Amino acid sequence: MAVVLTQDVDGVWQGVDATFNSIVPQMLNYAELRVQRDLDFLSAQGSNQYTLTAGNNVLNVPIADFVTVTNVQVAQIVNGQVVNTCPLTPVSREFLQNVYGGLQGAGQPKFFAMIGDNFGDGANTYNNIQFGPYPSYAFPVVVTGTSRLPSLATYAVAGQADTAYTTISQWFPDMLIQASMIYITAFQRNFSATSDDQAMGQTYEKQYQALRLGAISEENRKKFAGSGWSSLSTPVSATPTR
Repeated sequence: MAVVLTQDVDGVWQGVDATFNSIVPQMLNYAELRVQRDLDFLSAQGSNQYTLTAGNNVLNVPIADFVTVTNVQVAQIVNGQVVNTCPLTPVSREFLQNVYGGLQGAGQPKFFAMIGDNFGDGANTYNNIQFGPYPSYAFPVVVTGTSRLPSLATYAVAGQADTAYTTISQWFPDMLIQASMIYITAFQRNFSATSDDQAMGQTYEKQYQALRLGAISEENRKKFAGSGWSSLSTPVSATPTR
């Protein structure tokens, strides 16, 4: 059994080993990102409003706003409020280049394609969206997608460490602990396949995988992607056709 000495630093309990303290944020980073990617949280979905530029068929959406873009809509705004939206159809970039290759057919966009980052500008990274037809007006658009949830490491400060929670730490603490242990046991064994205690890491991995299956089903039910495209769990005796 490993024993880690701790100390109170401005109301936050920390280990006395500087190396161990430096690895804790990386442990949380590994655990939280793994849980988010596995579960595709409904709570990670949100939307932002942007404005197109007339004659420019590319919109730069900062990657900090969305990890993945799932829906784009042209919006009608009255007195600062969205009163109507027109969903756009996702297509390939090649389709837009062949069908809407110039300004001659400019109008309200009907299609969009994800075309990547900012093509060489290292200062920022974007989820660039290309539209067709070219916008003939500064159309407002509403982009929906998923973003990264806040990390528990953000609250490792006095006054918050013992009271603040995140989506994962409050609702999925079992998976957070198991995923953290997978990382920390690898750290204890120098991340080496030749020196790992195989039984230690695999035990936590198996338990994490067992929890993951149940959590995925639960998240699918939240999005009405459960049994029969409903919010119900998969029945044991009968499954409706999809």
